Amino acid sequence: MGIWDDIKETLRTGSNLTRLIYINIAVFIVITIVAVIGFLLNNNGISEQALNLLSVPSSFKALLLKPWTLISYMFVHKDIWHILFNMLWLYWFGKIFLEYLDQRKLVAVYLLGGISGALVYILSFNIFPVFSGVVSESAAIGASASVMAIVIAIAAYVPDYTVQLFLFGRIKIKYMALAIFIFTSVMDFSINSGGKLAHIGGACFGYLYTLNLRQGRDIGRGFNKVIDFLATIFKPEKKLKVTHKKAATEYEYNAIKTEHQTRVNRILDKISKGGYDSLTKEEKETLFNESQKKN
Repeated sequence: MGIWDDIKETLRTGSNLTRLIYINIAVFIVITIVAVIGFLLNNNGISEQALNLLSVPSSFKALLLKPWTLISYMFVHKDIWHILFNMLWLYWFGKIFLEYLDQRKLVAVYLLGGISGALVYILSFNIFPVFSGVVSESAAIGASASVMAIVIAIAAYVPDYTVQLFLFGRIKIKYMALAIFIFTSVMDFSINSGGKLAHIGGACFGYLYTLNLRQGRDIGRGFNKVIDFLATIFKPEKKLKVTHKKAATEYEYNAIKTEHQTRVNRILDKISKGGYDSLTKEEKETLFNESQKKN
């Protein structure tokens, strides 16, 4: 089995967490290949066009022209360190998430957390005066908001869950989530403000999701139904396969008949020694079926 076959098998049998990570890696590889081609052709505009096609803009006008970017941006990474840390956080906290909640909820939190992050980013850039000079050209990429939503959601769901950290020992997940949020979303806010605003949007959704879940409301259920509907549309129909059973030879038929009769004889012998109640349920059914044939 080759590498591609291994990947296809993992996608087919793996968890939704694995699929999310694979999609992020696949998009990163494609973006990287496009960048290499652009470099060889001495045309860096190819790479920029690819990123522009998938990144979510802060301008409402630009967003209307490419609404799909509300989803696509959360799978796009340009820098190796950016995707590495995002996927590590996604894997670590995603594994904990799946210990307590199901895979459908993981996908819902990832996607809706990413959308929430994008909306907070877009609205902030169009509301606050500090961004007025860059709103027409700013765009966001990365899974950070989605990952933050998962981090906060599971930390709010099992706040006292503990993990072993190198040099720090055992620490509760709620303190880890708080530290991650402060260091990635609050500190040095003037640097990468758009990304930090998206983190805040993802974190808010993650917290609200768990808050509603504890009250018996899954606010991602409707989104899951939409995903199921789309999956049904694009899923290829299974082709009907007709097989013809080869007729048994006279020898095979007699062998099967002899084996069946031997089994019936054993059941009858068992009755003569221990009575009908000594038979198992399967033996009683066999005897009943045999009596129906004779009637």
